[in-house]
Amino acid sequence: MSTDSLQQKLSDITTFVFPPPLSSTTVVIEFCDRCRWLHRASWIQTELFLTFPPPVIGTISLIPLNTDETAGRFRLWLSILDSQAPLLVWDRKVEGGFPELKVLKQRIRDLLQPGKDLGHSDKKPL
Repeated sequence: MSTDSLQQKLSDITTFVFPPPLSSTTVVIEFCDRCRWLHRASWIQTELFLTFPPPVIGTISLIPLNTDETAGRFRLWLSILDSQAPLLVWDRKVEGGFPELKVLKQRIRDLLQPGKDLGHSDKKPL
C-alpha cells in the first residue's frame, strides 16, 4: 500500500467506530475546573488504571465542570456493567476533603474485586 493511500485511509473518518458507551465498568470523575483540579483528577485516573487495568475498569472519564452550582465539586462515580445505578464512591464536600488514594483504591476494590490484594495500599500502619 502506498503512503498516499494509507494516509487517505487513515484520514477517512467513516472507518472510525465509536466504542459503545458504558460497555464496560466505568469510573467518572467530576471536578471543578475553576478550582484547577484537572491534574488531581488525571493523577487519580492514571493510578486507578494502573491498579485496575482493563477489563476490570474499561473506561475512566474526566468531566470538568465550570458553573456556580458545581464550584468546589470533586466526585468519583463507579458504574459497574449490568448494575442498576452508578455508585458514588467519593464526594469531596460530603467526605470533607480529597480522597487519600489508598482509601479510594480500597473502596473500589471492595466493590469490584473483594479478594484482590492491593499490596502496600492494604498494609495497616504499625
